[in-house]
Amino acid sequence: MATHLAILNPAAAGGACGKRAPAALARLRDAGLTVEVRETTSAGEAERIAREAYAAGQRDFIAVGGDGTTFEVVNGLFGGVDTRLRKPEDVPHLGLLPLGTGNSFLRDFSDRGAEYAIESLIQGRARDCDVIRLTHASGQVHFINILSIGFVADVGDLRNRRFSALGELGYIVGVILKTAGLHTYTFPMRIDGGELDRGETVFLSFNNSRFTGGKMEMAPAADTSDGLLDVIRVGALGRISLLQTFPKIFKGTHVGNPAVTTYQAKTVDFDIPAAIPCMIDGEMIDLQPKRLEVLPGALRIRA
Repeated sequence: MATHLAILNPAAAGGACGKRAPAALARLRDAGLTVEVRETTSAGEAERIAREAYAAGQRDFIAVGGDGTTFEVVNGLFGGVDTRLRKPEDVPHLGLLPLGTGNSFLRDFSDRGAEYAIESLIQGRARDCDVIRLTHASGQVHFINILSIGFVADVGDLRNRRFSALGELGYIVGVILKTAGLHTYTFPMRIDGGELDRGETVFLSFNNSRFTGGKMEMAPAADTSDGLLDVIRVGALGRISLLQTFPKIFKGTHVGNPAVTTYQAKTVDFDIPAAIPCMIDGEMIDLQPKRLEVLPGALRIRA
């Protein structure tokens, strides 16, 4: 039986992850799984551990933490890699033990969080999962959940800087505060090589999975294994309309607003002249996006 490498961020969820992880990992071992644990002590360390372990032949991984931990592990597995050269047996498998704050990705499959994740690992379930590659002015990053720019990124930045202790509630507080200074953005882009779109927008969201920020169903039609991005484009909205529309995101009905346009795409090319705030799988990073592309079935998710 293969050894699973659990990359554990004990600081996730304000340290709660470090306290909860031993019992969860013990359940996996009691069920017969062989689990090696590596703890992180600083930002970026999960990415390094995953990259070095994969290069040494490790293929089964478990990200123990929140969305940020998963983001780092995914980038360790895909950074600088031409996935077309990978043999089927070398496709990495990734289990998720969602013991952090956000934990949005697994909600596509179940709302039972860690319990569902443990069952998936014990039963050996695995399904194909697309990975999204963002090429930017300084390199590349990879994600399996969501990239948002515009208003949503501004909200995420405010939440992370001032309200992270509130968990999911922090996003709601951020929305209310940022609505006071609401404005539109222009992010020129081409979807699948089409016409250049220079229209005004409140925000753009590029989704591999349905949920973000915990229970927000940003892209209700998204499928993690269909080889496509789901693009949510929110055009110009007034403050009142935005506040009326926002609660609908928890049921995915916001896409019915006439200001919301949805697309599916394999690639998106940008003509953005400078770095902008980007919210990627819960992480805030200033980047100058150049291109998004889907890497179909590049990962096997234990879900």
